[in-house]
Amino acid sequence: MSTLKFKTTINCGGCVRAVTGPLNEEPAISSWQVDTDNPDKILTVQGDNVQPEQVIRAVQEAGFEIEPVA
Repeated sequence: MSTLKFKTTINCGGCVRAVTGPLNEEPAISSWQVDTDNPDKILTVQGDNVQPEQVIRAVQEAGFEIEPVA
């Protein structure tokens, strides 16, 4: 299982609800969470064979900015 981290603009509970559907629909993602207390609003995604592009597309479709954390 791999873990990916992203800097996002997901900054509140409403924002988390907005991305829940798109992220949960990605079959490669087994779990995810957003640290809204972190200034960079870090999204941590875990899954088997999950690709950064899948996560980025799902979050952007929900209307938020996202970029991988190096």
